[in-house]
Amino acid sequence: MPATTIQMAVYGAGGRMGQAILRAAGAEPRLRVSAALVRAGSELAGRTLRDIHGASAPDLEFSAVLDPDTPVDVLVDFSGAHGFDAALALALERRAAFVSGTTGLSDAQRRALDRAAADIAVLWASNFSLGVALLMRLARSAAQALPSWDCEIVEMHHRHKLDAPSGTALSLGEAVAEGRGLALDACAVHGRSGRTGERAEGEIGFHALRGGDVVGEHTLVFAGPGERLELAHRATDREVFARGAVVAARWIAGQAPGAYSIDRILGDAGAA
Repeated sequence: MPATTIQMAVYGAGGRMGQAILRAAGAEPRLRVSAALVRAGSELAGRTLRDIHGASAPDLEFSAVLDPDTPVDVLVDFSGAHGFDAALALALERRAAFVSGTTGLSDAQRRALDRAAADIAVLWASNFSLGVALLMRLARSAAQALPSWDCEIVEMHHRHKLDAPSGTALSLGEAVAEGRGLALDACAVHGRSGRTGERAEGEIGFHALRGGDVVGEHTLVFAGPGERLELAHRATDREVFARGAVVAARWIAGQAPGAYSIDRILGDAGAA
């Protein structure tokens, strides 16, 4: 094992994303999963990663409690908004870098994340696909270059998704609004029904589709006089998000306290 091994704890290890991150971590030689944390009462507690993922996985038990002697350089959280507070508190307690993909956070939780950045390195993203990270950058650039064009954001996810619009769609909207020097809350329109009148100048429209087993699709439409530009990203495998989260964990471990974005990882020589 390399001398520079990064010790990673996964919070929410029993969920779909938690499991995907555990699989993706196995392909990264610089990372070692030091803890796989699940909720109290989980049927996984006491079982090992090897039980679930096969003989090549570590012989590490899922646990509801982080042993105080377990080393942690970075804590990766995909527990959901209900588990976010405890995950962040644990990262602060252990002085570990914090990577989170939990969406649906309250304003209070976002403020807590901002405060935590004074003491530890934090990186939150609504989507850990590196392709989506690039799409965010392109959305900002297109909004700056085409300030008078109408912008609509369409997203589709599987039938079990609980929130709408998706966190990624909202982040794309933030990128567009930022590119135009606007506050998203002042120009966002969520769906249209009935006699809504003409589209107001500067609106950023959001439309959410749900069905089947769609992993995630996001399309930005910039419509101008006589022409239309569409920027789209389609994820067909949940593993892309896990791989991105593992890249983020590897990158942020050892960084100085502060708030970082996944955009910082783009172009990193070891990101691929």
